[in-house]
Amino acid sequence: MRYFFLFLALGVVLSSCKVMRSNLMLKTPKDYKYDELIDSLAQKDYRVAPNDEILYFVFTNDGFKLIDLATQVNTGFKASINTIVETDGQIKMPLLGRVYVEGLTIKELQAVLEEKYSEFYVKPYVEVRVSNKRVIVFPGSGGSAKVLPLTNNNTTVMEALAAAGGIVEDGKAYKVKLIRNNPKPDGKPLVYLMDLSTIDGLSAANSKVQANDIIYVEPRYKPLATFNKEVLPLVTTITGVILIIQLFRSL
Repeated sequence: MRYFFLFLALGVVLSSCKVMRSNLMLKTPKDYKYDELIDSLAQKDYRVAPNDEILYFVFTNDGFKLIDLATQVNTGFKASINTIVETDGQIKMPLLGRVYVEGLTIKELQAVLEEKYSEFYVKPYVEVRVSNKRVIVFPGSGGSAKVLPLTNNNTTVMEALAAAGGIVEDGKAYKVKLIRNNPKPDGKPLVYLMDLSTIDGLSAANSKVQANDIIYVEPRYKPLATFNKEVLPLVTTITGVILIIQLFRSL
């Protein structure tokens, strides 16, 4: 009997450690220092990032008339073009060559292109869209993660969670992590911790997401369910072996 309780205690210990919670992702130590969640996150506009697909339209005369530049003599320029932001933060543009755009807001990028195209066209007007923005959402349960396209340049954390179906029943609304790539040389990602379980967390939920952000809702741990699924079969097997050994000893 003492062997049974010994293995039972061992199973309980295992059920509370990472061996039995191997599906957990993006864990942080207990003393982890999260980045400061400031109000300005809600005011930050979307900024162009590597691998963004840029769709832009060029108009002349302050946009009075769309010119199909592809039909102009001696030019291979189109009124609308798709281009990809390369890993070095640049895009390749007709007439302009390579232009560094990483980190610019949509408004800033339009202003830069208008200035550069003014060398070739009268009062150019440029409209820019990022057509492949996306954010990854883990709403708090295995198998429910989603990669969401961002059709709105100013999508918030709350909107992204809503598009993913909201926080699931097993998700901890008080422990939501917003993980963002860090443009600084050290490369360490920025990690913000949000408590969305109360109305006070609304300001944090209004933070605007950027391309390739990860929104991770930590799942709630169910020790009893884990024990029944992971540990109980092991304990049952060990108990059966002990009973067989005891039976042979008694013969």
